[in-house]
Amino acid sequence: MSPLAQVFAVIAALIHVLFFVMESILFTRPKVWKRFGLKSQAEADVMKSMALNQGFYNLFLAVGVFVGVALVHTTAVTSGVTAVLFGCGCMLAAALVLVSNNRRFLRASIMQGALPLLAIALVVL
Repeated sequence: MSPLAQVFAVIAALIHVLFFVMESILFTRPKVWKRFGLKSQAEADVMKSMALNQGFYNLFLAVGVFVGVALVHTTAVTSGVTAVLFGCGCMLAAALVLVSNNRRFLRASIMQGALPLLAIALVVL
């Protein structure tokens, strides 16, 4: 696995850690819930449990990619590459679901999916 693919994968994972922080820790702050298209604190309160769950989902994907990159640097290279591809593939798939559900989230979808796509492309090619 090329060093550049690893860099893209790690940056994608760090972005997903940021999503975790926003969704699971800071979600009820107006500056944060407005980024998710919510219009009121009441809406944020209703969505808080879902956001908490989604945030942990993003954290778990990030951890999988971090573990995969770490494994690439051991004798478990194949397992590491597999973990990175799975984590990045899930990130990319989620980005595609996001934009297919609402075109208004195109920018967010690109932010979520571009780096995992680059990592996958560098591994496959």
